[in-house]
Amino acid sequence: MNMGMGLYQEQTLRLVMTPELRQAITILQYSTIDLISYLHEQAIENPVIELQEAAGETASTRVEKPTHELDWKEIVGNRATGDFSPMKNDSTYNPLDHVSQGSLTLYQHLETQLGYVKGFTPGQKEIALFLIGNLDEKGYLEVSTEEAAAALQADLQEVEDVLSILQHFDPVGVAARNLEECLLLQLEHLALDDEKIVQVVRHHLQDLADNRYQRIADKVGCTVLDVQAMADLVRTLNPRPGAAFSSTDTRYVIPDVSVEKVGSEYVVLVNDVATPRLKISPFYEKMLNQQKCQEEAKQFIHDKLNAAMWLAKSLEQRRLTLLRVTQAIVELQLDFFERGIHYLKPMTQKEIAEKVGLHESTISRATSNKYVQTPRGIFELKYFFTSALATASGESASSESVKRRIKALIEQEDRKAPLSDQKLSEMLLAEGIEISRRTVAKYREEMLIPSSAKRKRF
Repeated sequence: MNMGMGLYQEQTLRLVMTPELRQAITILQYSTIDLISYLHEQAIENPVIELQEAAGETASTRVEKPTHELDWKEIVGNRATGDFSPMKNDSTYNPLDHVSQGSLTLYQHLETQLGYVKGFTPGQKEIALFLIGNLDEKGYLEVSTEEAAAALQADLQEVEDVLSILQHFDPVGVAARNLEECLLLQLEHLALDDEKIVQVVRHHLQDLADNRYQRIADKVGCTVLDVQAMADLVRTLNPRPGAAFSSTDTRYVIPDVSVEKVGSEYVVLVNDVATPRLKISPFYEKMLNQQKCQEEAKQFIHDKLNAAMWLAKSLEQRRLTLLRVTQAIVELQLDFFERGIHYLKPMTQKEIAEKVGLHESTISRATSNKYVQTPRGIFELKYFFTSALATASGESASSESVKRRIKALIEQEDRKAPLSDQKLSEMLLAEGIEISRRTVAKYREEMLIPSSAKRKRF
């Protein structure tokens, strides 16, 4: 084989990912809240763009499609407002303005209570602040009293005394060193810390979690019904007292699409209410028509206006894609909207892609992190994509509807003789749904439903 270097002409066909195409793809996969953030970022980077918050508009008014070749005189002359938005109402209401700010942290909450304690010396206050600073997000003390005493060069008994005071702060059970101590502090607060329940919490928590009531009854010296009553009480306690002050950000959901029943038909509306209106700054429009404006400045404005038009086009494309995809979902899942969750059909992204004439990756992006408001509640769009299970009639059933059926059967069971996974499998088979015991167990665990042994009541 002769190998060498040379110049050759070759014709190839390939997809070039332009910045505009990348922007359109990015915008498509944004949820409404992410899109609002993205538009504000674009407004900061592009001085030509102005955003006007709006709400109360209907989804029937839509974005005017921008042309590929920009006629600036027409823009300035015929679009004095430069409004690319689908909404015409001039309201300045923004629903995100009403989102509450972050609350106090656990440290701040306990530090405030520390200020009301009388008789603390500066040294004891230093110990208290050290201990408060070493609580984890669940409210448990992460260091031992010996380590705290060594770090502060303080007396161990004094550290123990300060900790004892902290353990009676709000929330009840805070500053405990382990789960047993946390639960015992709460029982003490409720004045329910009798000898037997204290013994159960101290030595038999694992048996309690596994519903081994007879073993506990034999060791404690009481009846099984007494142990069951203790277990019910313990389950009402809070094993994570500090979780209420967790700094984890709350995730807010704004439905991207709405499905409303009008007469006998379902109408799909894209939610444009929360999205700010995209406008062109009048100042830059005037600059574009000024004869004294330098060519360099005109070119800058031209580029920024072009970017704004591409952004408007991408927003419109996102709206149309969401509309078409949701309409296809509603058509295929009409039984769900009419009759409920048990009639949810198996459906794949490939089916929707073929129905609307788009690629599967586009369907994936269009449904990612998107929510739809329906007469039956708010659902994530990906909720409607479920796997299929065979039935005796040769048809298929949605895995989600099977999960709901399993949950319904468990809710109706006799708690003194709960249904095993094998029994549930047999009952579903009698209803025409072929499902193995292992699959029943998998679905049950996904729904956080304990096993039959742990569901049993005496």
